[in-house]
Amino acid sequence: MDMMKRVPIREQDPKVRATNFDEVCLGYNEEEAVAEAKRCLQCKKPLCMQGCPVAIDIPAFIKKITERDFRGAAEVIARSSALPAVCGRVCPQESQCEGKCVRGIKGEPVSIGKLERFVADWSRENGFVPAAPEKTNGKKVAVIGSGPSGLTCAGDLAKMGYEVTIFEALHEPGGVLTYGIPEFRLPKDTVVRSEIENVKKLGVKIETNVIIGKSVTIDELMEEEGFQAVFIGSGAGLPKFMGIPGENANGVFSANEYLTRNNLMKAFRDDYDTPIEKSKKVAVVGGGNVAMDAARTALRLGADVHIVYRRSEAELPARVEEVHHAKEEGVIFDLLTNPVEILTDENDWVKGMVVRKMELGEPDASGRRRPVEIPGSDYTIDVDTVIMSLGTSPNPLISSTTEGLEINKRKCIVAEAENGQTTKKGVFAGGDAVTGAATVILAMEAGKAGARGIDEYLKNQ
Repeated sequence: MDMMKRVPIREQDPKVRATNFDEVCLGYNEEEAVAEAKRCLQCKKPLCMQGCPVAIDIPAFIKKITERDFRGAAEVIARSSALPAVCGRVCPQESQCEGKCVRGIKGEPVSIGKLERFVADWSRENGFVPAAPEKTNGKKVAVIGSGPSGLTCAGDLAKMGYEVTIFEALHEPGGVLTYGIPEFRLPKDTVVRSEIENVKKLGVKIETNVIIGKSVTIDELMEEEGFQAVFIGSGAGLPKFMGIPGENANGVFSANEYLTRNNLMKAFRDDYDTPIEKSKKVAVVGGGNVAMDAARTALRLGADVHIVYRRSEAELPARVEEVHHAKEEGVIFDLLTNPVEILTDENDWVKGMVVRKMELGEPDASGRRRPVEIPGSDYTIDVDTVIMSLGTSPNPLISSTTEGLEINKRKCIVAEAENGQTTKKGVFAGGDAVTGAATVILAMEAGKAGARGIDEYLKNQ
């Protein structure tokens, strides 16, 4: 075996997977996982750990794999992460742990993410469950939102002995893991549900269909229901739009709505009644991971799909793997192109989109080169559905119904990064509700910080 090259990962054939919602990546088997784990150099100063937002002891769990001690590997990961099967699938490892891997200097980095996924899948298939605390300390904490930030905070607090209740607005827990990420990247019934069950086995209660700010307020939770601290991990579910003519037409979706109908409400399945556009030609506006998810979902529902993005391929914010998979499956990329108007028919249904060619100018504040319009370059794309994937911001419902909770000009909750403390005593926050839309692993990092902050706060009460 060439130790400089990673063990290849098996995937569904692009032509086959473009017609189904089964998982694209098939993962390592035992032999492949052990072979890949043996590529790890077991560095004395493991830089990979510096790249992991939740500080998993990466060399330790990989060493356990080389010894075929998969339970031991699972125990190492469980000390730091409640969602390993999720992270192994959706983390941007290439810019985090694997991006710092010493093996990657002269060869290919160790497939840390795929090894984490292997251990997590082995755990699920072999009934491994992280140990729950023997007794609780009697202190009650409320967690708002059951996405990656809330689940992580709740799991860590439960391990410390707190009595934790998660309040979830939707009818299924999981947050963005359930409604935002497609089945072909993150299977719900197996992966997401089993990791949520593991958090519940730590003693965490989850109440669904509770909208904080409507059903009950944070002040009521603390003053009337006996919760001594609250963590807000409610995400960023409010979609952004461009404000161009025709944007309110029938057949224009936010990526949030489109993906929620498919993922949570199972529109892709014939035995579900959820309405979704049976589109023939779809334009997805945006270039992030969510745009790729929406485009690849629309493709599987039978449409010809274009990604419309105003910068070049080098500036695409989506993971390289997601762009590669989208192209393999047949998604067309209209780069350096920006929508200026959505055209409609007499019944106000989308019938096309006028776009303008762009060129790249000087870098802007984000460090990416700023797109500049090319006058007179407009042309029309023939589409019947437009999906806007331009980012999201936090829903203002929680902040507007909570006394003393400060938000910034982007409508995000103001909170300390190291411990999640907000401007309201006893209330902590983290994840997309604080940062705006970001990654699953960064939300988990914020959940861990929030748990530490709450523990410190309640110990001093």
